[in-house]
Amino acid sequence: MYSPPPDPDTERRMRAHHARAAKALDVRIEPSGEFWGWAGRTLGAPARTAAGQPAWLRLVAAPQGKASGKLWNGALDAQRAFGDLDGHRPALLAVYDAVDADTAYRAELSARVDQPVLSDDPILQHDIQLPDSWWADLAGTLEKVAAIDTDRVAVRQQYMDRAIPQFVGIPAPAVTCWTTAHSDVHWANLTASPLQLLDWEGWGHAPEGFDAATLYAYTLLHPDTAARIRTVFPILGSQAGLAAEATVCAQLLQTMARGDNLTLEGQLRDWTEELRRR
Repeated sequence: MYSPPPDPDTERRMRAHHARAAKALDVRIEPSGEFWGWAGRTLGAPARTAAGQPAWLRLVAAPQGKASGKLWNGALDAQRAFGDLDGHRPALLAVYDAVDADTAYRAELSARVDQPVLSDDPILQHDIQLPDSWWADLAGTLEKVAAIDTDRVAVRQQYMDRAIPQFVGIPAPAVTCWTTAHSDVHWANLTASPLQLLDWEGWGHAPEGFDAATLYAYTLLHPDTAARIRTVFPILGSQAGLAAEATVCAQLLQTMARGDNLTLEGQLRDWTEELRRR
C-alpha cells in the first residue's frame, strides 16, 4: 500500500472517478480501508453491492493510448480463464470503463477478501508458520494456473536474453518448458486462511517454476521459510528450474539498480553465485 499521490490534482481526480464508478456499478463505498497504488495509478476501497454483498472497488488510470494490453486487461482475462480458481482467487463481479480528456479509467468490482494479506511488504520481514495444508493448497493452485492455455506473456525470451547476462552474469539458460504463471506471487499478494492469491494484472506465459522462484526470492531474508519453499517446489534447484530462477534473480537485481528491494542485496548476490555454479 502506498500513500496518496503527492499531486493534489491526481488525488482529487482519482477520488472523483472512483465515486462515479461506484455510482455506475450501484455500490456503496465503505468509509475506511482506502488503498492507493504506486504514484496514484490505482485506488481501491471496500464496498457493498445493492444486495449487501461485500466487494472491493479498484480504479486504475492510464493515458488513453495505453489503456489496453496485458496489464490493463489482466483481471478481466483472469476471470475468463480461471473464475474464482476453486475459491483461491477473488472473483471479478463487474467492470466499468470511462474516459476523461486523455485519461482512461477502469473500475473493477471484485468479491472482497476480508482476511489480511500475510505481509504488508512483498518481502517477508518475519518468520512465518503456515500449516502443511496451506502449502499444499498453494502448490495445487499454482499447478492449476500453470495448466491454463493462454496467449498472454508474462516473461519474454528477449528480456531473458538481455537481463540474465547483464545482472546474473551467465548466458540465459534454455527454457525446457513454458507454463502459465501468476507472475507476482509474493507475501503481500497471499492470505492465510483460506489461501487467496491476489493481483492478477500480469499473468501469462513464463519459464516453468517462475511463480515458485518469485516467492522464494521474496523470502530470502528468512532461510527456514525459503528452505520450505524449496521443499514444496522441488523444481527450484533443478536444471529445469534454472531459467526461471535466473530470470527472477535478474528482475530483482534490476529493481535494486533503481533503488528498490535493497534489503535483499546480500541474499541476491549469494543466489547469483549459486546460479553461476549451476
